[in-house]
Amino acid sequence: MAASEEYTDTMNLKVAELMKEVQLDYSSATAKTIDDAVSSIKECVNKIPEDIKVTADLAPKFIRDIGADKVEFKFKRPKSIQIGGSYSFQCAVKPDVNVDLYVRLPKECFHEKDFLNHRYHGKRCLYLCIIKKYLESSSVAKKVEWSFFQNEARKPILVVYPVVKSAGLPGFAIRLIPTADSLFNVQKLNMERNNLHVLSQGVSQATPVYNNSLLEDMYMENGAEFVRKAFSGWKALGEALILLKVWARQRSSLHTCDSLNGYLISIIMAYLASESGKARINTTMTAMQIFRLTLDFMVYQSGMLSVVMSNSPRLQGQSNAQGRLAVHTFFCFRIFKWTIVATSKLWGSGIFFKPQGGSDMSKEERKRYVQYFPAVICDLSAHFNVAYRMTKSGLIELQDEAALALRCIDKCKEGGFVELFMTKIDFPAKFDYCMRLNLKRKAEVSAQGLCLDNECWRLYEKKVHSLLQEGLGDRAKFVRVTWGNATSTCDINHGLKFRKFWGNKAELYQFKSGTRECVFWECKPAKRYLIIKWVTEYVLKRHLSLAEETIMHAVDQLDFSLVHDGGDLASDGSLLESFGTLSKRLRLLSDVPLGVSSVQPLDSAFRHTSVFPPRPHPCANGTKLEGSGNWPMDDLAIEKTKSAFLLRIGECLQKDYGMKYCPSEEGVDVFLNGYVFRLKILHERGLDLLNGQPDSYQVKRVSPTDKHLFLRSQHSSMINGLSGRYPLYGPVVQLAKRWVAAHLFSASFTEEAIELVVASLFHNPLPFSAPCSRIAGFTRFLRLLSEHDWTFTPLIVDINEDMTPDDEKEIDEKFTLSRKAYEEGTGGVTSAMYLATAYDKASEAWTSTSPSVSEVKRLAVYARSSSNLLTKLIMQGQLDSYGWECIFRTPLNNYDAVILLHRDKLSYPQRLLFPSELNHGKLVAQGNASKIFHPFLLPNGVTGTRKDLEDQLYINFDPLMCYVKRLEKRRREDVKKNVKITLRDVGEVGKGFVKSIYLLKAPRLAD
Repeated sequence: MAASEEYTDTMNLKVAELMKEVQLDYSSATAKTIDDAVSSIKECVNKIPEDIKVTADLAPKFIRDIGADKVEFKFKRPKSIQIGGSYSFQCAVKPDVNVDLYVRLPKECFHEKDFLNHRYHGKRCLYLCIIKKYLESSSVAKKVEWSFFQNEARKPILVVYPVVKSAGLPGFAIRLIPTADSLFNVQKLNMERNNLHVLSQGVSQATPVYNNSLLEDMYMENGAEFVRKAFSGWKALGEALILLKVWARQRSSLHTCDSLNGYLISIIMAYLASESGKARINTTMTAMQIFRLTLDFMVYQSGMLSVVMSNSPRLQGQSNAQGRLAVHTFFCFRIFKWTIVATSKLWGSGIFFKPQGGSDMSKEERKRYVQYFPAVICDLSAHFNVAYRMTKSGLIELQDEAALALRCIDKCKEGGFVELFMTKIDFPAKFDYCMRLNLKRKAEVSAQGLCLDNECWRLYEKKVHSLLQEGLGDRAKFVRVTWGNATSTCDINHGLKFRKFWGNKAELYQFKSGTRECVFWECKPAKRYLIIKWVTEYVLKRHLSLAEETIMHAVDQLDFSLVHDGGDLASDGSLLESFGTLSKRLRLLSDVPLGVSSVQPLDSAFRHTSVFPPRPHPCANGTKLEGSGNWPMDDLAIEKTKSAFLLRIGECLQKDYGMKYCPSEEGVDVFLNGYVFRLKILHERGLDLLNGQPDSYQVKRVSPTDKHLFLRSQHSSMINGLSGRYPLYGPVVQLAKRWVAAHLFSASFTEEAIELVVASLFHNPLPFSAPCSRIAGFTRFLRLLSEHDWTFTPLIVDINEDMTPDDEKEIDEKFTLSRKAYEEGTGGVTSAMYLATAYDKASEAWTSTSPSVSEVKRLAVYARSSSNLLTKLIMQGQLDSYGWECIFRTPLNNYDAVILLHRDKLSYPQRLLFPSELNHGKLVAQGNASKIFHPFLLPNGVTGTRKDLEDQLYINFDPLMCYVKRLEKRRREDVKKNVKITLRDVGEVGKGFVKSIYLLKAPRLAD
């Protein structure tokens, strides 16, 4: 793709439109609405009587859970209540509009040692309980809810939905956030001090996370004021912040409590614009330039193994907090190799603002910060780490997404606008393997207490991650933290550690390089993708004593659609071996007028994308002959000459190798090792298409038959190459084809078109990386179908990456021409699903006539529904098989009539996923199964000699397709006369094949 610079104008136009959609309107009317709401809340809070005795009885479970003592105090009104957050400097982002109110807690409610043992957190919660009580009893709030600041369960906040007219303010809410300005001596909250005596037990243990939790409240107002000053009056900086917020919100795996949030983004940008950050951002830069520079700053090292784990625990004590501890931990594994260019080394050594009115921090002090925290952004006070919640895995996640965003800007059309700001990147689409642990009744999670230096579930996440990291080793290239090898040379100390970790699974093996401890997972090649599931399940069960039913994987739930005759649908090697034998024999034939120069397989089975790889099954093969100047010029004469050549080839194969052959209208069928191969000849003039001169005289003379063979040949070669690079491509295509067939779109959505759509997910995966699991690839296929703008945007599939800017320009011109009549209102759309490739820039090969515009819209609706269901099943860790089956169950109530066939008369009834059932509609016709004809002969159902089999075998005979073709020939006028009579005629045409016909609703017919 062309670089982003070529699309500057278009990108700026789209960014401007996006800003209109997401930026809050700061008109006088909006400001008055918000100011009135804030004033009402302030007035209500300031009317609360003072000296109310506050005890732990207001939130007994919360106080018990955090282990706080001495939390009684007398209520005093806040020292101040002021607006903070992004609204204060006009950078709030829709759709949800939250206005932060900083409620400064009064010193009179605290003692000087309340920084110990969660006393501050307990009093902080009780103080909010009083405010909540009076707000709920007043007329200023429709609703008051509990929430948690940055998802930290020991720091609740209040969310107030005011009683005001909020037109143009969807989701308007005011968050009451307590602050503790100058409440404690900051030296007592040094990160090396222990302020939780429950952890001491005779040994002083630092509590850096706990200490920073208090410091955050103490310096919150100062930090907010610094950011407000940095952004005030700087339009481009504010717009860049809004763009970064939109970018982050679209990435649910990034926009989490342990990675990135709006405040951290604004702090990083303020740093880059300040003297401390060497003024990298300056006033001459545009919003997109600032956006890119900030992303570039976030990236610093190569991708590592990491585990994404998110949960939303809730401590008890609030009115809406039911249940003691409900922790559902979600794991995701990303498997791919990626290299990120090192651009910012400051993450490794920390980011430090120059202290106000003081000297720079010493190297020793900086090292102490880096020692305790994986990410350090030290604020102006030089005491508080703004990024203390960010984990190492969250940091690497941030860097990886930033690197992908930079690639989108450089590689994608129009500067990657759609990929950056319009594409939703959540766990099911981004990660290849998802696993969910239900830890609801796992006592070990909180065995040492719910809130220690960090919250107990955060510590448990770290423990689980450590186990998975050691268990998976280098099987996972990106699981969100780090990666390492689980096997090494056999020394005694490491061997003991290895055997302790793996238990009975560890075995000692002798290799050429020496003796090694190993763990073997034995399975068939087609089942290797399940090894990660087995590893993680074994490790978690062994070390955490988790029951199997609490571990929910999203790995193989869709495999039921890819299993046939008890085995995986992957083709065995016998087909390729048989083709290799046939190809060799064809090239060795001597008693033919022209020698065979090459033999190319064209069937999807040879490129590993066939849903049902053949046992005995007709497969098409394109055969090319040596060049000759004696070919006739007439198309009909050429086809007759081809037939003569093919007959001669069949005779020679029979004579030289004893192979049976059978001529047909489309070629010659030859039998080998139980397979039937259909041979066709590509005329040498068809090879002229390879020269890329579509307007030349020679190319114009190519017959439609040769052109079709050429297109199939090019497509097969291209997909074969892609399958070799991405082993998961084939299974994803199989799932996609299965889904398309299950929802009855096969007639309009050809298998070649499906292969191209899936191919685009692998060769141009941005803003993701190429999928490495079936479910991840299938999820993205569904989302691409539902989200791509098929009406106004072509899908360019450049697998070999050899398209030039001129090629892309030609594609755009042909695409515009295909939409011209539609836009002018004088005609319809040609190639409603425009798939452009190097061999087919005009999208004529596979989608020129179908699917139609209406079919594309239906496809998008079905895909969106299936995608939403699939995402829900993955995120909820659904075990019930019926939910997963529903992805492939299609509603029949959208059709006017339904024809049910006798199952045992189908060619392969065992390929059906579900029995066809109908419990509504009017029965119009009904018939018994015929005894005259039978479905295809199956290999395991054959008796008699090989000759008997060959005599009974029908090549390419499908009674269902014959029936469909006969129905398609019926005239529409018959339907207009009488629907029921016509349906009975339809049943008569399929007598012995049709089981029943139901009329669901009268069809709507155009005049």
